[in-house]
Amino acid sequence: QVQLVESGGGLVQAGGSLRLSCAASGSTFSINAIGWYRQAPGKQRELVAAISSGGSTNYADSLKGRFTISRDNARNTVYLQMNSLKPDDTAVYYCHAMVAGLRGEYDYWGQGTQVTVSS
Repeated sequence: QVQLVESGGGLVQAGGSLRLSCAASGSTFSINAIGWYRQAPGKQRELVAAISSGGSTNYADSLKGRFTISRDNARNTVYLQMNSLKPDDTAVYYCHAMVAGLRGEYDYWGQGTQVTVSS
């Protein structure tokens, strides 16, 4: 079992920055990859960025250059630095982990944190 707790969301003006944090607890040694998804009203949840246990990163093409994912292994925390924010970035941001289990990989989700970008 893995627990994910996000923080750092809020209201920011267009062009501003925010840093989201996701603290993982529990069987963190079983996490194969951890990252961020987002879901805007009326839209499907989409991948923002992810980082594997080996450090490889994956980003949504449209967000490369503005968003950066990083992690602090000592704190079991993953971060999402978001710069040059746009109103289209407004969404609930969810932390997600792929966790190895006996019969494969399992998805774990945080509760989500709201990011609102005003124009």
